[in-house]
Amino acid sequence: MELVTRNYWCPGVTRDVGRYIEGCDLCQRIKNRPEEIVGKLKLSEVPEKLWTYLMVDFITKLPIVAGKDVILVVYNRLFKMTHFVATTEGTSVEGLARLFRNNV
Repeated sequence: MELVTRNYWCPGVTRDVGRYIEGCDLCQRIKNRPEEIVGKLKLSEVPEKLWTYLMVDFITKLPIVAGKDVILVVYNRLFKMTHFVATTEGTSVEGLARLFRNNV
């Protein structure tokens, strides 16, 4: 506002500039906000028992090596241990359950 009023003045200039800024999408995204971010950050809960919090993911579309083209990744958050199990893309749900049981 100060930059505009340094060089230009007319009745209602501050009101007009304020309206323009309120309606400008780019101005609203870039604008620094003086108020605090809503809510407080919370620490994640630390698991107390072994194997109570797991993260499971698949790495797919890999080159075929020894007939396997997918890696099943299982991560244990308590001990920060990761298990990698090679499998194929066509493995059924029952097959994945067996892989999990036998390898993890």
